[in-house]
Amino acid sequence: MTAVTALLAGLLFGIGLMISGMANPAKVLGFLDLAGRWDPSLAFVMLGAIAVGSLAFFIAKRRKRSFLGLPVQLPANAKVTLRLVLGSAVFGIGWGLAGFCPGPALVALGAGYPKAWGFVAAMVAGMVVFELLERVKSSLQQV
Repeated sequence: MTAVTALLAGLLFGIGLMISGMANPAKVLGFLDLAGRWDPSLAFVMLGAIAVGSLAFFIAKRRKRSFLGLPVQLPANAKVTLRLVLGSAVFGIGWGLAGFCPGPALVALGAGYPKAWGFVAAMVAGMVVFELLERVKSSLQQV
């Protein structure tokens, strides 16, 4: 049941990204172009997402189990670190350069946007490099 629910949630999320234009890099870059022909329409999408997410977290904080009976696991650490800030900056720079962030890039890949292939390949390569560096760091700390 969990896999079916995850599939349905992913499909709903992907459809929402397509309808809103978040999977279209030209629309995203238009939103990010504050000095040029700015398209503010994605701000409404983001505000809606924040509202829905805030409501979901409000409900989740008061529950011990999800609606599927699984334990609710919320992040325990709210500390802002240099690593978090730098990661956020890299994410934002990548988003601004490519017009994609990870979720919409996967949707765009499935929708056949050719530009998404390069972004997803670079994203996966970055994940692999990160994991390798984390393993090296972990092994050095154990010595």
